[in-house]
Amino acid sequence: MFIKILLLIVFCVIMIAVGFYSRRSSKGVDAFVLGSRSIGPWLTAFAYGTSYFSAVVFVGYAGQFGWKYGLSATWIGIGNALIGSLLAWLVLGRRTRNMTSHLGSATMPEFFGSRYNSKALKIVGSAIIFIFMIPYTASVYTGLSKLFAMAFDIPYEVCIAAMALLTAVYVLLGGYVATALNDFFQGMIMLVGIVAVIVSVIAGRGGFTRALSDLGSITADGGGFATLFGPDPLSLLGVVILTSLGTWGLPQMVHKFYSIKDERSIKTGTIISTVFALIIAGGSYFLGGFGRLFSGDPAIYNTAGAVAYDSIVPTMLSGLSDALIGIVVVLVLSASMSTLSSLVLTSSSTLTIDLIDGIRKNKLDPKKKLLCIRIFIAFFILLSVALAIKPPMFIAQLMGISWGALAGSFLAPLLYGLYCKRTSKAGVWAGYICGVFVTVGALLLRLGGLADSAVLTFATNPINAGAISMLLSLIVVPLVSAVAPNRERERVEKLFSECNLK
Repeated sequence: MFIKILLLIVFCVIMIAVGFYSRRSSKGVDAFVLGSRSIGPWLTAFAYGTSYFSAVVFVGYAGQFGWKYGLSATWIGIGNALIGSLLAWLVLGRRTRNMTSHLGSATMPEFFGSRYNSKALKIVGSAIIFIFMIPYTASVYTGLSKLFAMAFDIPYEVCIAAMALLTAVYVLLGGYVATALNDFFQGMIMLVGIVAVIVSVIAGRGGFTRALSDLGSITADGGGFATLFGPDPLSLLGVVILTSLGTWGLPQMVHKFYSIKDERSIKTGTIISTVFALIIAGGSYFLGGFGRLFSGDPAIYNTAGAVAYDSIVPTMLSGLSDALIGIVVVLVLSASMSTLSSLVLTSSSTLTIDLIDGIRKNKLDPKKKLLCIRIFIAFFILLSVALAIKPPMFIAQLMGISWGALAGSFLAPLLYGLYCKRTSKAGVWAGYICGVFVTVGALLLRLGGLADSAVLTFATNPINAGAISMLLSLIVVPLVSAVAPNRERERVEKLFSECNLK
């Protein structure tokens, strides 16, 4: 216990110290939200990766999908690296950086408002971000707190409150600069920690060959947990799409491209981000794939006798030494703190810049705007904590709702807005509708008990509904834009030319 507490104290002290150090560099709105667009490739790449992966992945997703798909869940991590990191940087990085810099956009809704010349798009986009980032943040708190309860045997609610306070302190102090610096430090911990944990857990099951053989001999739920594509390849594909392609439309992820220093930094950041994702995501899902080997432990079941997915990974780790559990705690804390800070900063800045300031006749002066952002950071954290204390669903479902609505709403408008000059306001509205209505509609059908057929059960699963909303928006946005084309061709042509985009 001494080792675990010592590691935790050191971690917290460093986080807060970085917040105080970064305070000098975060005095203006642009500096607080974007780091004055001067963040280098290493910090940006680690900020992207650590915002991508949190307790949701390590505890929630790795546990649930490892149990369902066995070792084939590793494909999710590979998809995250190749689609969610490599392709995202190659396709979005340069164009996002150039166009947002030219337009002076600090947030995704502000970009939509300027790119499509629509104040309404900016305001509605801001509302979508604020509403649907709350369950995402709550899911991070939930996963983190379950691991802390296992490691320190302290009440779940106390864990949530402590993590919320730590997040609030260093984000309020240092803004994006503090977040980026802490992300780099946290990312290094994650890389070392995930390797140590995988080696220890597999060794505890008799080594890789023995563990693989034992996994292959399990016949429950149809077996196939040691095969290449697992027992349910189609559902596995839905998870890969949601967790990989989804990052292309998540405001807190795309935001990293706004702040990067220059085009040369994007090339370096692409490589770093991809390698980071392959190790962290691939390692997490690979570890979760052995979850069925712990099916005999009563700790993974709830009082009704059903599998509690969020308890699988903590149970797998509970037999490790105190030193390794301390490393795991700091590993997951690192992943979660970076994600939380990114979420609250993105949500509060867009709420202030796009919604509050967007509807006012008299614009806020910079000092009041910065104060407003800080107030909303605190408000957003408190709201997320309230939801996390009594979460209505498993972590994966909470995150699926959030990712589906956000990425379904913004992925296509962003992608086509960067590449296609014909994309219109009507097309963007269609993208918003796809993201929100498909995800929320699926949730209502499921809660109302109306998903009584096999097809509806599959389609209304929050994970699958999120993937469907993204794919549907990619089809609907260009179709609607073709019917209701952009009528500002001259302005858009000039914009692409000035941004050096063909």
